[in-house]
Amino acid sequence: MIRIGEIILPYGLMLAPMAGYTDHAMRVLCRENGAEYCVGEMVSAKAVCFGDKKTPALARIFADEFPCAVQLFGSDPDYMAEAARRLSDGVAGGVRPAAIDINMGCPVAKVAGNGEGSALMRDPPLVERIVAAVRRATDLPVTVKIRAGWDEEHKNAPEVARAAEAGGASLITVHARTKTAMYSGKADPCVVKAVKTAVSVPVVGNGDITDAASALAMLETGCDGLMIGRAAVGNPFVFRKIEAALEGKEEPSVTPQMRYEAAMRELSLRVDEKGEENAVLESRKLISAYFRGFPDAAACRAHIHTAETAEEMRQILLLLRSLT
Repeated sequence: MIRIGEIILPYGLMLAPMAGYTDHAMRVLCRENGAEYCVGEMVSAKAVCFGDKKTPALARIFADEFPCAVQLFGSDPDYMAEAARRLSDGVAGGVRPAAIDINMGCPVAKVAGNGEGSALMRDPPLVERIVAAVRRATDLPVTVKIRAGWDEEHKNAPEVARAAEAGGASLITVHARTKTAMYSGKADPCVVKAVKTAVSVPVVGNGDITDAASALAMLETGCDGLMIGRAAVGNPFVFRKIEAALEGKEEPSVTPQMRYEAAMRELSLRVDEKGEENAVLESRKLISAYFRGFPDAAACRAHIHTAETAEEMRQILLLLRSLT
């Protein structure tokens, strides 16, 4: 069980924030299929402060996906604090987020190269100052997502976690890869175990959790919860399967009909929110993932990647119902 403010998560099953993937539509599908908590796509603190027009849509949290946190990235404590203050009451048309999550794990060049995201792993004192500034600016819980370290020679996650806790973080998620590893290689669960030993706040394990077996293996580190990312793309059912394993129950089956219905719902939600043109463009990589593991999946994905209308996607998705 994990408590985040007034929110209690019986199993601590969370959907990870993934830029370009975990939009409102995907978050809703995951919540409906067992995810107890979500973290939205990261938003720039400076973009919030400077009134960027595209940022509110990224930061907006809806009632049908709550509890969901908004994630901020940045390296300046003052901008981070001001952005947290502005987002604490929610974005117009949405609800208050469950928490403010601070991104200290993004490894992509345009973020880390600017001293943000995983670059903060190199500066634990700055980590503490950022968390403390955000904590003073909001009455929401402040959580932090970190990596194992910058590279294999500098795995300092426990030190960074202690700095975050000292700043007032109420929960720490550890992606057990280094910045330089990006998303390749294997996550190191020993890092999660070391962080759990180093701090007193709840610790969530992240990295290579793809099914019930890998979830149970991660829990052997002593972590309090699990955050699932790439494995949930086109497969929101992964949360139900992990939940069943935690309860000692038989893994629930997922039929082609269920996949079809979930894909159709995700597509429809995205069209309703973003309009057909934008929804179709954004759905190509997301909806095609529902075919993963099926015969002729590559051909089906290729057709979805060239679809120009929602109806074209729907026609292709009808194939899901006949696949075995």
